[in-house]
Amino acid sequence: MTSEHLFYTIIGIILINFIIEKTLSALNAKHYNDPIPEELSDVYDEVEYKKSQAYKKTNYKFSIFSSTFSLILTLGFLWFDGFEFVDNVARDYSNHPIVIALLFFGIIMLGSDIISLPFSIYKTFVIEEKFGFNKTTLKTYILDKIKGLFMMAIIGGGILALVIWFYLQTKEQFWLYAWGIVTVFTIFMNMFYAKLIVPLFNKQTPLEDGALRNKISDYAKSVGFSLKNIFVIDGSKRSTKANAYFSGFGSEKRITLYDTLIDSLEDEEIVAVLAHEVGHYKRKHIIFNLFSSILITGLMLFILSVFISNPLLSNAIGVEIPSFHVGLIAFGLLYSPISEITGLLMNYISRKFEYQADDYAKNTFKAEPLITSLKKLSKNSLSNLTPHPAFVWMHYSHPTLLQRVRNLKVK
Repeated sequence: MTSEHLFYTIIGIILINFIIEKTLSALNAKHYNDPIPEELSDVYDEVEYKKSQAYKKTNYKFSIFSSTFSLILTLGFLWFDGFEFVDNVARDYSNHPIVIALLFFGIIMLGSDIISLPFSIYKTFVIEEKFGFNKTTLKTYILDKIKGLFMMAIIGGGILALVIWFYLQTKEQFWLYAWGIVTVFTIFMNMFYAKLIVPLFNKQTPLEDGALRNKISDYAKSVGFSLKNIFVIDGSKRSTKANAYFSGFGSEKRITLYDTLIDSLEDEEIVAVLAHEVGHYKRKHIIFNLFSSILITGLMLFILSVFISNPLLSNAIGVEIPSFHVGLIAFGLLYSPISEITGLLMNYISRKFEYQADDYAKNTFKAEPLITSLKKLSKNSLSNLTPHPAFVWMHYSHPTLLQRVRNLKVK
């Protein structure tokens, strides 16, 4: 295969992926006006349902415009040798392969962020604002952007530099060292993300003593689940949407509740949501997902090690001087079909796990408060109650609300 054949293969992959995504989105959009199933008739009243339909249609139209713009930009960048231009700019500043790679990815990431900025601003301050979700101030938005870029430069750049250093030292064996780095980083972030990263963006405070904390603690004790760290996060500074999550292992295990969740749900409903999360721990879903992610990363890195030294990868996207960093871009584009397949498999498994966690909550606590909490959270986010099955199969990591309600009502 020549570099030209590989170039058109990459173009084909991008176009096919775009066509599939737009077809699925169009099929899903046709179901926006479907009647609400009887089991979910109490989620929206007529006015709220029309608002949810308008929200979905607005986001659908916006996604068509933004994704088409992204497609044209990507194809243009490839066709007019944009990667060659960026690589030459990076090489003008240094001869060291690690520095060149960091400059190369830095320019691309910063440029991509600047280009996508108007879309992000419109999404946050126009669409989300229009439908009553946005609580982000311009100051918070700018600070989030700066912090995000800083973290990407420090953490992402540090990992990339280490991976390239191992490649320069060991060539074909670099994937084992890279896999080790990513594995350690993944486990570390699972353990300490809430303690180290979240405080950079949000304020976390321990849940105050009272009825809710007592109910959570009593439930945790009843199922033999050791839990001391219960925190409330100020999610309302950015959005009215509610959430809750578990993080960490062992002594670092903690529950984080959004303040919007506490405001939206009754105490029993919050306990039911947490019972579902405890179910994930008890059924070992957290461990499975962690090790699955590590294994999938190892597979990707091994395949990368087989092809990364081939100059065809760099030449395929118009760069004359072969390099690890340019080959990494080409490989990422070519690997996307495999990534889609593994993503489909993990989504399927995730949906199964959600049923199991729901069953655990139903059997160790109560089904009804979990049902009402799911309905309230769907209403709070103006969720689509009638998604197309193909869209669900491709994109949903959770069963639909209707599927979960029906499962929870089974004796």
